[in-house]
Amino acid sequence: MEYQTLTVSIADKLATVTLNRPELRNAFNEHAIAELALVFDELGRNELVRAIVLAANGPAFCAGADLNWMKKMAGYSHDENQLDAARLADMLRTIYLCPKPTVARVQGDCYAGGMGLVAACDIVVASDNAAFCLSEVKLGLIPATISPYVIKAMGEQAARRYFLTAERFDAAEARRIGFAHEVVASDALDATVAGIAKSLVNNSPNAVMEAKTLVRDIVGQPVDDALLADTAGRIAAIRASSEGREGVASFLDKRKPSWLN
Repeated sequence: MEYQTLTVSIADKLATVTLNRPELRNAFNEHAIAELALVFDELGRNELVRAIVLAANGPAFCAGADLNWMKKMAGYSHDENQLDAARLADMLRTIYLCPKPTVARVQGDCYAGGMGLVAACDIVVASDNAAFCLSEVKLGLIPATISPYVIKAMGEQAARRYFLTAERFDAAEARRIGFAHEVVASDALDATVAGIAKSLVNNSPNAVMEAKTLVRDIVGQPVDDALLADTAGRIAAIRASSEGREGVASFLDKRKPSWLN
């Protein structure tokens, strides 16, 4: 379908969703939020897609909320603000819970809500000239809707600083605090993202999906009898699955598994 704020391409089992409002530094409004929720839901169910890259056109990755949208919000009632924020929350959750692995390709400035988009992805690769900022408190606001994902990504201690100070920090700091997995020179960004995407696409689609769910479900759980039973049940189920049997058989037979054919 045609999108107003995005471009979408699919090639070699990899989908690329590109924020496409470069003249507005890819700031999002209600239309961009709706389109992002729709496309990640659709790609998550598309059997031809095994991984998704979230990218952006122009010098900035995402500047957060569109100024015109913010002007509109300034006149909202409490109930209207609640509904508006819920749409953003639902979009971020759709990206976070997408069954396909997601990679954020951050080529430039990533501010406020843009950091929520990135944090909702599984893997983050940033250019060394990218910059990050949780700027909400400068405007008398708080990064509430994005906080579940950003805190998971950077950790509580880093969030205490950057939520409160609204300091701008560079890509090296983003990597140090765990927000970015890789920081590379701008001319190496595409090759690095492509290499990670290739790894994702070449792995067992079902195992990748289940591994993504595994991380999300196990984090923070106590190591007790219930957890041991749960993890034993998961490995037993995937061993008995068609891809699990095929993967082991192909390894023993020294041949490629069927999902690479």
